[in-house]
Amino acid sequence: MRRQMLWQARRRAADSDLLAQSLAMRRSRSLRKLAIGVRSTVVRWFAILAVAFTMENGLCKLRSAEIAINNPSSSRDPLAALRIDRTPSKAAPQRGSKKWLAWIALLLVLGLVGWQYASRRGKFSVADATTWFEIPDAIKTRVEVRVVRPSVERGRSAEATVVATGYIESRRQAKIGARAPGRVESLFVEEGSRVKKDDILAVLEHADLDASVAATNASVARSKATMDEQRILMAQNQREWARMEQLLSTRSVSKSEGDTAKYQYDSSVARLESMKADVALANARLKEAEQLRENMFIRAPFDGTVISKDAEVGESILPGGMGEASGRGSAVTIADLDNLEVDCNVKEDYISRIRPDQPTEIAVDAVPGRRYRGKVRKVIPMGDRARATIKVKVTITEVDERLFPDMSSTVYFLPENLDSSPEDDSQRIFCPTEAIVQTDAGPIVWIVNAENHVESLAVTLGKQRDSKTEILSGLSGQERVVAKPASFVSGQAVKVVE
Repeated sequence: MRRQMLWQARRRAADSDLLAQSLAMRRSRSLRKLAIGVRSTVVRWFAILAVAFTMENGLCKLRSAEIAINNPSSSRDPLAALRIDRTPSKAAPQRGSKKWLAWIALLLVLGLVGWQYASRRGKFSVADATTWFEIPDAIKTRVEVRVVRPSVERGRSAEATVVATGYIESRRQAKIGARAPGRVESLFVEEGSRVKKDDILAVLEHADLDASVAATNASVARSKATMDEQRILMAQNQREWARMEQLLSTRSVSKSEGDTAKYQYDSSVARLESMKADVALANARLKEAEQLRENMFIRAPFDGTVISKDAEVGESILPGGMGEASGRGSAVTIADLDNLEVDCNVKEDYISRIRPDQPTEIAVDAVPGRRYRGKVRKVIPMGDRARATIKVKVTITEVDERLFPDMSSTVYFLPENLDSSPEDDSQRIFCPTEAIVQTDAGPIVWIVNAENHVESLAVTLGKQRDSKTEILSGLSGQERVVAKPASFVSGQAVKVVE
């Protein structure tokens, strides 16, 4: 009990010290504003007096010129009006100047008396005076500042060990073109069309290839007919040779007649084999012509969705084309939207916290309020020396129709022992550590209000993660916080640099 009472007494003493420091800071700010107001007021009144004196001198000179012109003696000799009068004369008292000074002094006295009377009655404060008499914002020198937004995280993402940004991409995405040059005759798909493997996407003009296929078909038919004719002739020579063999056995014919029949049969057999080869060659040429015609049909290599139509009807398609002048290289672009992943860059300092199959949570900027689960697919074994980062591929395991390639996303790499059950949706605010200033009264941050003036806010800090620190109280997540703040005065005008 005694320790608790002692702790409460120390806490009350600390609170009183903080209150005293806060009052001292407010008093010094009020005095500083009052000094600035008085200084600006004196400068303005001196400027008004200078303008008044200048105007009075100008009016006096105009009066003197008018008197000289209207003087009757000058009408006798017009050149005399232009002569310089060097005779000494007493300067006439400038009653107008004294009148101007009297009016200015009277206005100044009335203004000071009215201000004193209103401030005593509580209708006019020092802050109002500084507002009226301070230097306008338009001519003030503004300090350039860079602002950041605190990040608001909910649920499992608040426990992330590493946070990285990247873009969604498809595991399979390809620009589909033709294997041969040609002009587009027809297109059968639009952006967003879902296609299956081997579906026809576009057709190039191929009338000449159709004629070639027809000619090759005719050549194949002729070769087959010639081969059938040769088979009949070979059968006839075979029967003639068999008859000669019987006659030779009875010596009814001469041996030379038997040899002639034998040679005719062998010749017909060899010619039939040659014609078979001709038919095979004709069939091969037919397949070649059909393949050339097939190259005019652009087909889908896998199941996917058309995400870009790269050519229109009438445009030329050229393998390896670089644009409209030399011919387009593809007709459409398709992607497998059922297998998406995030290509993100992780700093080299944090790459040791990344493991394959590590659970992740993905926030997509285009889908606010929705978090997608994923896992690390691969850590690319290649660094970027310019940015000191390593590329990491994260597979999205919960894909829906709202996700598309090239969407900006943020990946939260979660601890492996984190419970996968749903958690509460309470928000946690994280602010860049470089924006937090440690003072005698405690940590503060400088924010920029709607009028581009800086204000200090006391915050309560939580645990630090990477380059951010959790803010337990003091920020709502919508403020514009000054990154790397300098020495500011509350209410100071600044210029925000995006």
